[in-house]
Amino acid sequence: MLYLFPVSRPAAFTLLLLLLFSASGQLAHAQEAPPKREMRGVWIATVENIDWPSNRTLTPEQQRREYRRMLDVQQRNGINAVFVQIRPASDAFYQSDLEPWSKWLTGQQGKAPGYDPLPFLIEEAHLRGMEFHAWFNPYRASMDSVTRRLAPTHPFRRHPEWFLRYSGLLLYNPGLPEVRQHITDVILDVVRRYDIDGIHFDDYFYPYPEPNQKIHDEQAFQLHNPDQLKLADWRRQNVNKLIETLHDTIQGTKRWVKFGVSPFGVWMNKSAHPEGSDTRAGQPSYANLYADSRLWLQEGWIDYIVPQLYWSSTFKLVPYPVLLEWWTRNHFDRHLYIGQGFYRMLENTRSDTSWRNPRELPRQIRLNRSYPTHVSGSVFFSSKSLMRNPLHMQDSLRQNLFRYPALVPTMPWLDAVPPRPVQSLVLTRAAPAITLSWQPGPPAADGDVARYYVVYRFTKDQTPTPDDPRNILALVPARPATAPVLVDTSAVPGTDYAYYLTAVDRLHNESRPVRVMTQGRAAEIVVAQAPAETPTPVARPAPAVRPPVPAPRPTVQTTATATGTKMKTKTKTKKKRGFFARLFGGR
Repeated sequence: MLYLFPVSRPAAFTLLLLLLFSASGQLAHAQEAPPKREMRGVWIATVENIDWPSNRTLTPEQQRREYRRMLDVQQRNGINAVFVQIRPASDAFYQSDLEPWSKWLTGQQGKAPGYDPLPFLIEEAHLRGMEFHAWFNPYRASMDSVTRRLAPTHPFRRHPEWFLRYSGLLLYNPGLPEVRQHITDVILDVVRRYDIDGIHFDDYFYPYPEPNQKIHDEQAFQLHNPDQLKLADWRRQNVNKLIETLHDTIQGTKRWVKFGVSPFGVWMNKSAHPEGSDTRAGQPSYANLYADSRLWLQEGWIDYIVPQLYWSSTFKLVPYPVLLEWWTRNHFDRHLYIGQGFYRMLENTRSDTSWRNPRELPRQIRLNRSYPTHVSGSVFFSSKSLMRNPLHMQDSLRQNLFRYPALVPTMPWLDAVPPRPVQSLVLTRAAPAITLSWQPGPPAADGDVARYYVVYRFTKDQTPTPDDPRNILALVPARPATAPVLVDTSAVPGTDYAYYLTAVDRLHNESRPVRVMTQGRAAEIVVAQAPAETPTPVARPAPAVRPPVPAPRPTVQTTATATGTKMKTKTKTKKKRGFFARLFGGR
């Protein structure tokens, strides 16, 4: 950027600075490969029509078109998971016999939309290689306390004793065992009937304290406190019971469904608790919301946590770097994703002006990545804010931070068994493209099959590494009854390439690669097969070191000349190894 340097300096000196700047930038780029695995999620809020649908009067086709467009944009942004609010206030964005249709879907609570949106929402996400996390608000029953507007099928109509009124809201009483059972039933109904990837809670447990407001749960405290706990400890125990029960029942129903929570960003201030963070937050979740998220992580009751760190790096009361570092020490080997406040860049606030700086959010993401063994990614609030491209941050994600794809991190405590490699990989070269086609492999030892495939591509002038996502050519979804295929239209005629293909299961374990390479002909067909496989025991152990890529075995390769004449040759491994042999291993 030449304009950064004063014109009065000697031209030679300016040129030297430019060369040094350019060289250092290239060196940094070469050394700092982007992460291959990283959660890149976005919240899609339905309450008050924040993100989707944009209003309550849309027809089903308009709703579907709007959602597809949103996912298309987020896919270009590099997003690989969506957290969609399907139960904002004891209502449903899906067909339910337990709670009424949401008014934010049809304009009137209890009015059916004419279709079940949830299978569509899930399928569209999966087609774009995105995880789908079903987002529930567990305790909110209504955004106001005017009960006459509630649908006849709302639980309040049958069990008004389950509810509390607080600051104009209608809330479930967390201290009642019947309430915890109802919430569990609602969530398990979704787990059983829909192909979701995760269950997700936000930060609303007991309500945020407000002046002159009191939670009137005295009767439940007297009736359901056999351990004679103090009020605050009893309330925390109520939430703990729900979290633990949900963890056990979700895992007992579908072992691959993740369970995660996005709490308020500060667990406790250090001034009030020795294990707390060096912050001065006004509403710490442990004391004020009775949400002991640190305990949930310690006990392994949740698979991931997304603390909402919606403060800037320079905010004195709760500085982002201080709080981030605290969470890296307190996630107890469960996944830590950071809730990033994209919406803050749209605010005109005087209390935290750093959000007006376009470098602030990129700085936070890079700081997250400086803890590669602790921070596993980010989730952004919210989809609409991201799509509005504040301070050109959407452009920054596409062109820089999320320029290359990323796989969702694995959870070895849920599943550490990789899928089996693909079969019958065929490379066909016919100008102007190279086509790869293959057959899915058989189920793995634990019964899992491929959810999607990763295609890597290398040229002779590259330094090959399977951990660098810059070598990923495409992620190809596995579709039922459809043979997987990839057409590489970016292949340059006359250039040789090596490809390898891996299968990935729904918990993102990656198989060994099947390898195939061009043979230097203008038109050719090359067939590859996976190497012999050793049986994999069914287990769910702690994280294991990825095994080395095995040596390639001799394969039968079918090639075609430009005129279409075919010949078969059996290739034997030679002592002298070329580029592709060095790339894929072998002796």
